[in-house]
Amino acid sequence: MHSLAVALHQKGYTVSGSDDEIFEPSKSRLESCGILPPATGWFPAKISTKLDAVILGMHAKADNPELLEAMRLGLKIYSYPEFLYEQSKNKKRVVIAGSHGKTTITAMIMHVLKQNNFDFDYMVGAPVRGFGVMVRITAGADIMVFEGDEYLTSPIDPRPKFHLYKPHIALISGIAWDHINVFPTYDIYQEQFSKFIGMIIPDGVLVYCSEDQELESMIKEKAAGLRCIPYKTCLYVIKENRCYLSLGGSEMPLNIFGQHNMQNLAGALAVCRELGVADDSFYKAIQGFQGAAKRLQLLKEKGDSAVYLDFAHAPSKLTATVKAVKQHNPERKLVACMELHTYSSLNVAFLQQYRGAMEQADLAVVYYNPHTLALKRLPEITPEDVKNAFGHGNMMVFNDSSEMLRFLLSNGWEGSNLLLMSSGNFDGLDPVSIADSILGEQM
Repeated sequence: MHSLAVALHQKGYTVSGSDDEIFEPSKSRLESCGILPPATGWFPAKISTKLDAVILGMHAKADNPELLEAMRLGLKIYSYPEFLYEQSKNKKRVVIAGSHGKTTITAMIMHVLKQNNFDFDYMVGAPVRGFGVMVRITAGADIMVFEGDEYLTSPIDPRPKFHLYKPHIALISGIAWDHINVFPTYDIYQEQFSKFIGMIIPDGVLVYCSEDQELESMIKEKAAGLRCIPYKTCLYVIKENRCYLSLGGSEMPLNIFGQHNMQNLAGALAVCRELGVADDSFYKAIQGFQGAAKRLQLLKEKGDSAVYLDFAHAPSKLTATVKAVKQHNPERKLVACMELHTYSSLNVAFLQQYRGAMEQADLAVVYYNPHTLALKRLPEITPEDVKNAFGHGNMMVFNDSSEMLRFLLSNGWEGSNLLLMSSGNFDGLDPVSIADSILGEQM
């Protein structure tokens, strides 16, 4: 929402807004544009008939006082995805969906298009190197690339966000159950992707990962009238702790690694072909891609030790990320540390989905905050619940972040990697400071 505010300001709109909390870097970005609210909180007096529209974020509540005032006045109220669709009605819409990899695939496509001088708009869920904001909306660009999130649209619209974009070109990276709070069974979750396929523009293009057998079966059943393009993991090799793409007898060095990223790259290539990027131009550009923020982001490396940060929180993401880091440095001990932070991950009924997700880690560390459970109104879970669910033979479970930090700092890190994974922030712990500390530098 903050990035959208900046994008609209840059387009020439008069923008104002409210939020209950604003963190960096959003705070500085809004301030530099002169649109930082003077105070946090909700102010119904801001809402008047002078406004052309109100854009409603997902994390506002249905009883938000500004929302209620906008409804009382009969103002036009858009959800975030509704407004993006309105702004892209006359553009070719590319939507990247799936339970995993969609941020990285979207970022790869953006990087390649930029390197090849395409003019395009976009919306992506994480900062990407070379792009100042996470949303761009212009009058002139004839392409818009969306990261297609399956979570709900707004507190007054229960549709999944990606159901609103009506793509000309769509990609589905794979389907693995998530968001148990709004999709209480796997069948209900899977149904959202089936519906998404039906929302692709007639005669449109559907790119999909053929290594997901359930997804392939769904497409055979649901994708009549679409041009379907399967992809699978690119061939690659690892040499001296660097990943190389295998291209018909030659090897091309990359700045990313991991089997899941080689799968993501194959999907991005297929989409870029549909947008008119030649293969040699794609490969030349992708060599410089360094990933999106918190997607296997290297925080620090010193000698034979490194610290990585990743957004992984769902079981399929956790499995892929842990496997990637271990495969990249098989000779190093891997300590994989993750935070149970989402509604699904903190739900006892869902915890069993994590069984085996960290099996390639030499030591697994899991953290959760009982206060977060209380805020989400979820039943208590115990460290034993977590250990039994993950089934890892060498696991530590913490529910106090300071204790977890002391444990990490007390370890010897020579010949070891630390992988930090969370969609939260380990209750305010700074990953960069942790990296500096364990690699022997001052915080």
